[in-house]
Amino acid sequence: MVTRIGPAPMADEPWNEIVGGLSMGGHWVRGGVPVVVRAEFDVVVSLFQREGHGPGTDVEHHYLNIPDRPLLPEQLDEVFRLAELTAGAVDSGRRVLVRCEYGYNRSGLVVAGALGRLGYPVADAIELVRRRRSEWALHNQAFVEYLTNGHPGPHSA
Repeated sequence: MVTRIGPAPMADEPWNEIVGGLSMGGHWVRGGVPVVVRAEFDVVVSLFQREGHGPGTDVEHHYLNIPDRPLLPEQLDEVFRLAELTAGAVDSGRRVLVRCEYGYNRSGLVVAGALGRLGYPVADAIELVRRRRSEWALHNQAFVEYLTNGHPGPHSA
């Protein structure tokens, strides 16, 4: 694992495809340029929101306001509900974007959770997110622990 020192830089790309039909991104790119999503995706899951960043009105949009720090149990349940929703949309052939402010941690938690529901082992899902998006993806260790400790999600007994 790469040791990261200092604050995360903004990404070079507005979003990156992690696997077919599933992309991960943020609201800003390097230089503070805003990312505006119009109709490039069928479903957008936002974990951070700013007016004027889209998506377009014809796009299915799910929003959950969560911090980029340890989550409460009910917040974590909602995150994994969105991971299930994301996996289902990808599995049905829809184009999905999961985004947060910079496109690293909150979006990474949902995307890696969705990959788990699509059959990827946790370590592979985390590695894939980092390789396809950025080495800065999932640098919030609490989020990695939620994934590796196997949070069952809201629908498990």
